[in-house]
Amino acid sequence: MARIDLHSHTTASDGSLTPEELVQLAKQQGVTALAVTDHDTVAGLPRAMAEGERVGVEIIPGIEISCLYGKTELHLLGYFIHPDDPRLISSLLTYQASREDRNPRIVQRLQELGCAVTYSDVQAIAGNATIGRPHIAQALLRKGDVTSVSDAFNRYLADDASAYFPRTLPSPAEAIGLIRQIGGIPVMAHPVYASRLKDPFEQVCATLKELGLMGIEALYGSHNQKQTDYYRSAAQNQGLLITGGSDFHGDSKPNLLVGTGYGNLSVSPDLLEPMRALATV
Repeated sequence: MARIDLHSHTTASDGSLTPEELVQLAKQQGVTALAVTDHDTVAGLPRAMAEGERVGVEIIPGIEISCLYGKTELHLLGYFIHPDDPRLISSLLTYQASREDRNPRIVQRLQELGCAVTYSDVQAIAGNATIGRPHIAQALLRKGDVTSVSDAFNRYLADDASAYFPRTLPSPAEAIGLIRQIGGIPVMAHPVYASRLKDPFEQVCATLKELGLMGIEALYGSHNQKQTDYYRSAAQNQGLLITGGSDFHGDSKPNLLVGTGYGNLSVSPDLLEPMRALATV
């Protein structure tokens, strides 16, 4: 059965597979179209698109951008973006600088809490990628400070954990506006995360739609059927696109596969047509 996957990460951000390896795995999994949506970077797109052309997988140029809704972090996916747009490049440099400022503070706090990890350990794992919390989690695991990546987040790195520091994030209006300006389709990623907000989900959707939001990732790698049905209905009620993706990262989510998530994900290629119709050439 043909399937697509509109949410995946490579070593350009916090995934464990190179762009080429990701595309090859997608091909093996029967994925016909794959959106590469690294955090705050488009560095992996040229390699992914070249490999997609070689093996016969359509690569949809994308990105994942974090924004701050009130005091809570939300993630937005941008599809069919123009990755060479200078407005995007300028904004990404700002977002990456915010990460670079925050990450050493997290490591310092971890050391204060008794962990052996150093920032050099984190840099060694990340290589040339944009450093994110999953890299810190992997460094903690290698040092024996935690038992798993999940343990690292639960104990230290999650938004309410002991070593968490916020970073400077754009507003939803800025992030959505940027995606629209560079020809993209802004979509709310993993909407289950919005449950951390005080506002009802329908109200959040309505607010973001007024700012230019165009879709909801109703089909998500870790959603159960009840969640999928709820978010699909919410998208339909708001007149928003329905999209779906695994949020594949590789080693940091070892049981989650591109294309199928935890085994129950199936995103139809039919969802792409309404998106293509709205994408700005």
